[in-house]
Amino acid sequence: MESLVSLNEWLNDFLLNLGLIAPLFCCILIFLEGTLAFLPLFVFITINVLTLGPILGCLISWIFTVAGSFVNFMLSRKLFSGFVQRRVKKKKKLAKIMNAINKLKFSQLVLIIAIPFTPSFFINLGAGISKIPKVKYFYALLIAKIFIVVFWGYIGSNLIECLINPIEIIKVIVLVIIAYMFSKFVNKKFNIDERY
Repeated sequence: MESLVSLNEWLNDFLLNLGLIAPLFCCILIFLEGTLAFLPLFVFITINVLTLGPILGCLISWIFTVAGSFVNFMLSRKLFSGFVQRRVKKKKKLAKIMNAINKLKFSQLVLIIAIPFTPSFFINLGAGISKIPKVKYFYALLIAKIFIVVFWGYIGSNLIECLINPIEIIKVIVLVIIAYMFSKFVNKKFNIDERY
């Protein structure tokens, strides 16, 4: 445990000494994370939170992750949607999967995106090749990514505490439940499932 504490202290000192270069670089990587599956989103959000503070760090990370994910969604729709839709007509199993994705309710979509360990690249790709309306997906990203960013910002900046305290896991579950409940409220208020 001592080695983890010292590693955490070293990482914090290193990132804080980089100044504005660290968050600028991280914002570019956060944007690209929606398209490049191998990039670790939590590392970049943590750097932004540590260097810019919890509010500004989370806000900037949220803007860039929503933008990156939506660009990936749009690229997937433009480049792969037509090909997949043609394949769907020939394959019954693929048609069932695509039909299930197309029928996702707004709150279900928010819940899937808001789970911290789901790879956003594959969610963006799957939504892009489906028939989920663009506006509906964008609204789902806006809500769900708030919880992702807050989760990774908190976990990353309190890594040692999260490793030794099981209550932190309960906080994760609570965040996902709040995201789901909030999406139900937004859906009811603005009737997103019916409108889009």
